Amino acid sequence: MSQPLFNQPLPRQGDPRKYAQQGVEISGFVDLKQLPRLAAVVTGDSTKFAVVLSFKIDAEHKRVVQGRIEGEVGLTCQRCLEPVQVHLACDVNLAIVWDEEQAKTLSRDRDPWIAAEGPAEFYDLVEEELLLSLPQVAYHDRECVPREYFESKAPDSEAEEQPKHNPFQVLQQLKGTPKK
Repeated sequence: MSQPLFNQPLPRQGDPRKYAQQGVEISGFVDLKQLPRLAAVVTGDSTKFAVVLSFKIDAEHKRVVQGRIEGEVGLTCQRCLEPVQVHLACDVNLAIVWDEEQAKTLSRDRDPWIAAEGPAEFYDLVEEELLLSLPQVAYHDRECVPREYFESKAPDSEAEEQPKHNPFQVLQQLKGTPKK
């Protein structure tokens, strides 16, 4: 297998079933500007993702696409609300199917990629996989907020000494008075 080329764009479309029959491998980069849903949730727009997709027929005689997608995106740190760079890397392991019924027959270790006959959009596949690999919470690896903000302090002793006002104290007094 030759070294993948990431100095050229990934082909936008292709016939995944034909590629699987022929055992085709495609590689290239995808610019974040070409992925509008992902671009809406990350910061910055100069990111490029390295993509390698291998199409083949597996041991179960199913057409599959396997590969890897990698790149850096800017997100907002949920501790300090400043930008943070996050490395995204996801492995692709999909079976190419015609419809939902065929997708239900797949083994649990493989997700479906529902593709109609003819050319399919590879950028849509890349965008879906990247959206699924986004972290639930992004934060810096370093300590970006002082630790004292996360510590709870013991209550003041003065506050404990003062008697607390009980709104039901009046009812207790009424209950104790004799009836006439």
